[in-house]
Amino acid sequence: MDRVSFTAMKDGTAEDYAFLNEHEVEYARGTADRLLRAMTDLDESLSGYQITRLGHSLQSATRAWRDGADTDWVVSALLHDIGDIYAPYNHDEYAAAIIRPFVREQCAWCVATHADFQMLYYGHLVGGDQHKRDRHAGQPYFDDCAEFCERWDQSSFDPNYDTLPLTFFAPMVQEVFARPAYDPAVIRPGERVALQNPETAAVRAG
Repeated sequence: MDRVSFTAMKDGTAEDYAFLNEHEVEYARGTADRLLRAMTDLDESLSGYQITRLGHSLQSATRAWRDGADTDWVVSALLHDIGDIYAPYNHDEYAAAIIRPFVREQCAWCVATHADFQMLYYGHLVGGDQHKRDRHAGQPYFDDCAEFCERWDQSSFDPNYDTLPLTFFAPMVQEVFARPAYDPAVIRPGERVALQNPETAAVRAG
């Protein structure tokens, strides 16, 4: 069997769907590789900054790693703007949808809402709502997203920063997307992990 028998899904057989499931599982195993290739497209996205979107993403992840952040945080920082390629008006939600099955709920929530939090820095300069993040007041991860933006996002547009390359982060991306999707042991709803770990940061600093 090299393809299904049906032309309408309602006519599919158990054999058809077992065959498709096998192919879908195999295809899903390549998610990390596809994301890493897609990251390079960020070099061709929104211009005007002193560094490219890829440079910004790498710098955000580098700052997270140097803060001693765990793998979920580092990969979330790396991928937080990947939606800029295909979803410029809701890039945060797009990126969160990609990582949500494979990282802690805390991290996915911060990625999903970071655009609202970023308005604090420039919303008043473009006729927007500088305090848009206030709509999320009372959410358990509010302070985490505020710190995510302050430490890793808004500060990562520096062409002189010593940014680590994509190859450095590739094993972390592979690790995250090799996890079982929506594993409760990974998602850990309601659990908060600090963005900074001084002891780990000290070890990484050598």
